[in-house]
Amino acid sequence: MNDRQQPYDPYAAQEQQLIGYDAYGRPVYGQVPAQSAAQAQAPQQYEQTYEQQYGYDYQGYDQQQPAADPGYGYGYEGQQAQQAQQWIPQQMAPEPQAAEPAPAPEPAPRQAAQVPEPRRAADAGPDGDYRTEQFAFIDQPDEESEDVIDWLAFTESRTERREEARRRGRNRVVALIVVLALFVGGGLGYLWYAGKLPFLDGPGSKKGAAAAGGAQKRDMIVVHLHNTKKGGTSTALLVDNVTTKQGATVLLPNTLTVPRQDGTGLALGKAVEEGGIGTSESLDTVLGTDIGGTWRLDTPFLERLVELVGGIDVDTDAAVPADDKAKTPAVAQGKKQHLSGAMAVAYATYRAQGEPEAKQLQRTGGVLYAVLRKIPGDPKAAAVTVESMGQILDPALNAQTLGAMLSRIGEHAKVGDYRTELLAVKADGSLTDEANKTVVKETLGGNFTAAQSAASPRVGLRDATGDDKTQVTAKAALLNGGYTFVDGGKADKTQAASQITYQDDAQRERAVEVAKTLGLAETAVKKGENAVNADVVVTLGKDYKPS
Repeated sequence: MNDRQQPYDPYAAQEQQLIGYDAYGRPVYGQVPAQSAAQAQAPQQYEQTYEQQYGYDYQGYDQQQPAADPGYGYGYEGQQAQQAQQWIPQQMAPEPQAAEPAPAPEPAPRQAAQVPEPRRAADAGPDGDYRTEQFAFIDQPDEESEDVIDWLAFTESRTERREEARRRGRNRVVALIVVLALFVGGGLGYLWYAGKLPFLDGPGSKKGAAAAGGAQKRDMIVVHLHNTKKGGTSTALLVDNVTTKQGATVLLPNTLTVPRQDGTGLALGKAVEEGGIGTSESLDTVLGTDIGGTWRLDTPFLERLVELVGGIDVDTDAAVPADDKAKTPAVAQGKKQHLSGAMAVAYATYRAQGEPEAKQLQRTGGVLYAVLRKIPGDPKAAAVTVESMGQILDPALNAQTLGAMLSRIGEHAKVGDYRTELLAVKADGSLTDEANKTVVKETLGGNFTAAQSAASPRVGLRDATGDDKTQVTAKAALLNGGYTFVDGGKADKTQAASQITYQDDAQRERAVEVAKTLGLAETAVKKGENAVNADVVVTLGKDYKPS
């Protein structure tokens, strides 16, 4: 404690004296001017009077009860001491006598005069400033402040929840965009790879595989549908492109000319009706294909096959009336008509009066496509279905082989990697140029290389002379020379000079031999695209002179 707080210090009066109390009842010490002797004796007289009246020494009391600290002014003892100190100078101090004031001493610093040194030493902070905890009213919360704090806390928590919700929303949007980008990219990548994007051929597409330079592998069989009730036949090729994983049905008109073993030509429909012996080989000669087997499918067995797979759904292009004599039911026209076995046979063989053969062939193709979509994907299950149907009649094509192929083609049909095409034929039975370029070469893969292993090269003959006798003579000359004859029909217009074309350089020597056989100059031989699917193609002009 500071000595200046002790009233009995003999030196305290020389330095500072109690000069009053502040508004909070705290004593204030300071230096006072020199007083007269009467004024100096007044406090002593007061003390003596007070001691006589109350019975104890003022200074002794002051020693026993030090002045209360204002910071603890709420206690009972502090209140008594404060009240006593306030009452003594105000009520008992005598009136000062008038006297000449002594000269004022040197004024003390302002800070020491206002705040006593002991108080500053006890309450001041490390920097000499007052501490905040001295002011009790600052720490006293009231109801309004608590409400404000609660409202601020609520507002802050709600703002944080909103920000968190926004962040989660943004994260979800970003995640969704990433997922969509991956999905779209993967879908486009698959479509590109499969070659299903326009103007873009992926490696998995037919054109993409062809552009890669690899030869495409195809498995195919020929199907002959015999109408046992009304007569007539319909022929189609079922193709499984192993390389591109696509399937196709190629419809062959009955008017297509196929060669016999003696070299003469015969219509396909008549060749099938005669038993179809050697028909697949004749088709290989014309188309440059490699047919693996023949499937004879009479209408009763087609009816049984449709029933075995549970019926089929076909988009019918015409209404088929019922035929009581043939015992065939009626078929309605429309999309996705569900057909039973008998209805499928009636629709596949229907040809209205005056309709071209192509219309009836397209209906047959629609029924075959619908049946393939219902064939089991498991080869063993498909083989069981074929065995239950019965009738194949080709030693080279048993139930297991046919069932396995039908299951593979059926898988292509189920996913839409399938098409049905009609082979266009001229009136004379020969193939059109467009049919040779698209259906034969692209879909069937027919080319001259398919028959290179044959004993004799395939030579196609087109007549541009306009004289039928000239063509017959040239045909006989080729057959006598040991060549396999391919009928190219008549050219669209006549030409003066004959021409012999070949596509592969390896066939040039054969082309020259053909020119010698026909008595044509070697200058007629040129490399170019063959209009007929054969190793060498001869187009007879008016300069050809039969020997």
